[in-house]
Amino acid sequence: MVTATFAGPPIPPRLLWTCDQFHNVCNTGVFEGRNIILVDGELLEMPAPNPPHNTALTLADYLFKSIFQSGFIVRVQMGMELGLTTDPVPDLIVVSGNPRTFASVQPRTAELVVEVSDSTLAYDRGDKANLYAAGGIPDYWVIDLVHNQLIVFRDPRPDPGEPHGASYFQQIVRARGDSIAPLAALATPVNVNDLLP
Repeated sequence: MVTATFAGPPIPPRLLWTCDQFHNVCNTGVFEGRNIILVDGELLEMPAPNPPHNTALTLADYLFKSIFQSGFIVRVQMGMELGLTTDPVPDLIVVSGNPRTFASVQPRTAELVVEVSDSTLAYDRGDKANLYAAGGIPDYWVIDLVHNQLIVFRDPRPDPGEPHGASYFQQIVRARGDSIAPLAALATPVNVNDLLP
């Protein structure tokens, strides 16, 4: 007896985006009012920020602008290209340079990346941390609004078993009242209270 097999129609290929395509479309305003990021060529829509998120981000912006002055820029919710197909549009980054350094290009690394996290906490602590580790970001901070704490990731290394092929080998948790200094400004400790709403 001959058994007929039906393979079905071929699965259409996925269309993956490059950072250039992503930025060109963003500049048209088509994503206006939506919180879209690009990870490994795929568009992800993140939840809209709520008032606690916005307050924490504003606090972080003011704080890090007071710490990082000459020779650094603090960028809030702007692009950062990690390869040709990834722009996670971090909440806040600290980069070397001056305001005109990135007039025609996006930064490709940062001294510090900060994400404010509530509904995306699992993603920010997991896949996104691996993404930043793969990008070689030395200091990645998650302002955890769920538990009112700060989670600091350091020491990025290759890790083939993790998403994006890398992970952080040091994770530090600081509660309200605790302090920790950014790696790029070790003489200036930050009190966790100053980052939480």
